[in-house]
Amino acid sequence: MDFGSFLKAPEINVRVITYSDIFQDKAMVENRFGEEYRNLSAVIKMDPADLKQLNVKKGDTVVLKNSFGTIVVKAEESGYENPHRGIAYMPASPWSNMLVSDETGGTGIPKFKDISVTVTNAKGEKVTEIGL
Repeated sequence: MDFGSFLKAPEINVRVITYSDIFQDKAMVENRFGEEYRNLSAVIKMDPADLKQLNVKKGDTVVLKNSFGTIVVKAEESGYENPHRGIAYMPASPWSNMLVSDETGGTGIPKFKDISVTVTNAKGEKVTEIGL
């Protein structure tokens, strides 16, 4: 038996900040359930050191999980020069919304911009499908 099968996969905790993207918005208008929209939306942009810790390369899939949901998305480097370990970015989309708390703190508005998740390597799992 392979000793590595007993080792737990690396995982890290990150805060996900959501943002709007004009190219994603354009793809959504053309076809909300199309491949282009999925490719621009089902993605998380992370610090290169965080990706390395997870043994993930650009385009690999990762699992994002919290008490509100679990999704699989593609990982990319954020492209920012300054390190931002523990902070990741996702376009506002059905994928990021699956992780949003239903608690509003009395404001009536969920916390779409600051989502705490655990990230692990998805080891080739497919991106979570969004259906009709």
